[in-house]
Amino acid sequence: MGILTVYLLVIITTVFWGANFVLAGPILADLPPLWAAAFRFVLAAALMFVIAGVRRDELFSLLRRNVWAYILLGTVGIGAFNLFFFSAMQSTSASNAALIMGINPLLTALLAAVIVGERPTARHLLALPIALLGVVVVISHGDIGTLTSFGFTHGDLLMLGATVSWALYTVFFRRYMGQGSPIANTSWVMAVGAIVLLPVAIGSDSHVHTLGLNASIAMATLVVGGTVLAFLFWGIGIARLGATRTALFLNLVPVFTMLIGAVLGTVPSAAQLVGGVLVLGGVTISMLPQQRPVTAN
Repeated sequence: MGILTVYLLVIITTVFWGANFVLAGPILADLPPLWAAAFRFVLAAALMFVIAGVRRDELFSLLRRNVWAYILLGTVGIGAFNLFFFSAMQSTSASNAALIMGINPLLTALLAAVIVGERPTARHLLALPIALLGVVVVISHGDIGTLTSFGFTHGDLLMLGATVSWALYTVFFRRYMGQGSPIANTSWVMAVGAIVLLPVAIGSDSHVHTLGLNASIAMATLVVGGTVLAFLFWGIGIARLGATRTALFLNLVPVFTMLIGAVLGTVPSAAQLVGGVLVLGGVTISMLPQQRPVTAN
């Protein structure tokens, strides 16, 4: 698989995750958040196992070899992230949550350097703040007052926990996911995540309701695109590009959310478009090929 194909798959992942914010609306109108998260990964894991079975992937030999890696990744990247995220959204604003999540690429770069010895290049160190600035402009609509009025709450601490969880997932995936079918590996990781989330949803005070047509379509799209394909493509990106460079693409998520909103009738402001250009500029810098030193003949 060529490097341009890998870049395309990671970008498609951010499109899916940008669309998730739109898809969540009809789903959460019919389901409580914890149940929505649990059903998402139960259905995604089931679909992944079906695909792995059709492909005759070696599921159980991989499980014996990687069981602790699956438990770690599923617990941190799916279980902990979703529990932190949905708990945070009950006591913080969407703008605060998005701003805190914007530090994920920088945090991932720091953790990758410490845990797997992945040193960011000077180009990546330049790209990180440019892309982060673009995210801030997109989320704040260019209003500096949004930033000066930022107040750190208990919900913001929970959102920070979600951000750390996803950064650790990206780095741990790089460290522990070795050989084997990406589909089989992702199946087990999602299964662990579902096992973590489902008991929490059952033990909550919320009740399950039947999904309406719009919510069912949104859930199916979320499961297939925003979960199964997105996690597979993200894993390919981590394996080929490394944790630091892959995480930088997360800054595209709010940009694609903005563009999808524009298609649906929410026109972005001029400041948001400028922010989007900054994000694209930062990501493009990270995608530029390495210059090889010229050697004398």
